[in-house]
Amino acid sequence: MQLYKGQVQIYTGNGKGKTTAALGLAFRAYGRGLKVCMIQFMKGGGPYGEHFAAERLAPELTIIPFGRGGWVDRDNPDPEDRRLAEEALKCGAEALTSGDYDLVILDEVNGAIHFGLLQVEQVLELIHSRPDCVELVLTGRNADQRIIDVADLVTEMREIKHYYKAGIPARVGIEK
Repeated sequence: MQLYKGQVQIYTGNGKGKTTAALGLAFRAYGRGLKVCMIQFMKGGGPYGEHFAAERLAPELTIIPFGRGGWVDRDNPDPEDRRLAEEALKCGAEALTSGDYDLVILDEVNGAIHFGLLQVEQVLELIHSRPDCVELVLTGRNADQRIIDVADLVTEMREIKHYYKAGIPARVGIEK
């Protein structure tokens, strides 16, 4: 099966669920016979639960993480963080135009832009190179308005309450 007309979707905002929503879409697409590639920006320190699932669903569902373990320093990003973000973007562009995938997800790419690891123009160029039959999803907080403007669907996750604030750390199988 191939999509007749792909769209550009964004999942952004300060609430939990952006990557989870993208993975839900990936799972739905996989169930309908579509091939999916998720490129993860700034996501070292895994593997996470989705990586184990993707191993079982390969080659129809592929997840490729890029990033070092730990957090990226927004005020002073390490040159290695920039290099890995550039590498992830290149990998995403190749996946998008390869003809191998129906759905390409750039997980946390909005954050990579916000942290200064990528320029918004680079991602806009990638969006404009998207073949008509490929769905493209961009996740991460702080989506740039220029990216929002070219998207077909934008969903903002808004935090109302979160157990992190009560001191509950990320849990295996739920957040990682």
